[in-house]
Amino acid sequence: MRLALALRARGREGVVINADSAQVYADLAVLSARPGEEEMQGIAHRLFGQWDGAEACSAADWAARAREAIAEVHAAGAVPILAGGTGLYMRTLLDGIAPVPEIDPLIRAAVRAMPVAEAHAALSREDPARAALLAPADSQRVSRALEVVRSTGRTLADWQQELSGGIGDKVALHPLVLLPPRDWLYRRCDQRFAAMLAGGAIAEVEALLARGLDPALPVMRAIGVPEVAAYLAGEIDLAEAGARGAQATRNYAKRQFTWFRRQSPPEWPRSAAEYCDTDTAFALLLRT
Repeated sequence: MRLALALRARGREGVVINADSAQVYADLAVLSARPGEEEMQGIAHRLFGQWDGAEACSAADWAARAREAIAEVHAAGAVPILAGGTGLYMRTLLDGIAPVPEIDPLIRAAVRAMPVAEAHAALSREDPARAALLAPADSQRVSRALEVVRSTGRTLADWQQELSGGIGDKVALHPLVLLPPRDWLYRRCDQRFAAMLAGGAIAEVEALLARGLDPALPVMRAIGVPEVAAYLAGEIDLAEAGARGAQATRNYAKRQFTWFRRQSPPEWPRSAAEYCDTDTAFALLLRT
């Protein structure tokens, strides 16, 4: 927001484009900390709350919409500002995506039904290089790699050699990776989850549960949903739900921190400050 406001002060419009995998869902206004009208301060925002929770938003789905949004913003003479912590979304948009064919539904169902330890052991036999890169408990990525090799006969790494659709070489990038102090970040995580519980998260999860959606959908596994659902089911008290939600948020923040520190191109600037100096970080972009 500070960048968009700084651009406006110089006579240019900025449009914030969401790159957060939870904020894409209409059902998660509170638990994703989606910005409200007051927070937007009159700045246009795109791809926030654009997916119904019954529809999973993949990285490819998001990247396709983001490409369209960026093109429209550019056509209007404005500056697209992508903000969010889903690294896979960003990488798919910039580098492209592997053209993996549709997975055989029977294979997918069989793989997704396997205990993660069994799936990882199978992956170690069928795609040992990928298995060595993944944590044995990373059920989502382990399942994905195993279903790809079983359905297509090729490893995910093979498919990734054929990336297409990326726009990283077609646009002028002004990236900035935010890596604030961990203790400050974790305190913010705790404060944010407590504010969510006090600000409508319980009612939000009640409404989500009432829809009877598949529990495997991303919206049902978003941070805060399982914890509040357990409270609503009488399995834990509210204090425990808050503690679990805060811990899950800290764990996710730690994974994001590690991903962006390691996976972002080394030439991308990093900011280790609690609050970024926008004018300095984007001096070239803000030049009038």
